[in-house]
Amino acid sequence: MRRSFLYNDDRYPMAFSVLRQCPSCGSKNRIPARHLSDSGRCGVCKSPLPPQNEPIEVDDSAFDEITREAKVPVLTDFWASWCGPCRAAAPEVQAVAKETAGKALVLKVNTEEHPQLSARFGVQSIPNFVVLRDGKVVLQRPGLAPRSEMRRWLEA
Repeated sequence: MRRSFLYNDDRYPMAFSVLRQCPSCGSKNRIPARHLSDSGRCGVCKSPLPPQNEPIEVDDSAFDEITREAKVPVLTDFWASWCGPCRAAAPEVQAVAKETAGKALVLKVNTEEHPQLSARFGVQSIPNFVVLRDGKVVLQRPGLAPRSEMRRWLEA
């Protein structure tokens, strides 16, 4: 019996990846964490694939892998669905992800679903934004912020 090296259990955890649809042929392409900020090519039609340009909802393990592997700054939005200011910030966060594609990554952490990750960063009020470079916190700000300010955080 031949064994595959791609397991999805506790003994052999799979690496985090995002499925991105090719804009040309519609095929799904698996993009590993370390290449989320890179341009690539579709595995089927070889058309260009742009870098990640939308916020990524993450859990603890995906957060750790992406922030460890990222070649660019990572803006993390700690939020909850019941939070009015969080809902107001969502379009701004989405716009920042589009505007900074290839130069930054944007993650979203639902504080209700992942309280241990929120606790790790001392999040006591939401929305709460954390910028990481090389896996280290370089800035943390609670409260609503305009996208121009979020871009400045990533460029600083």
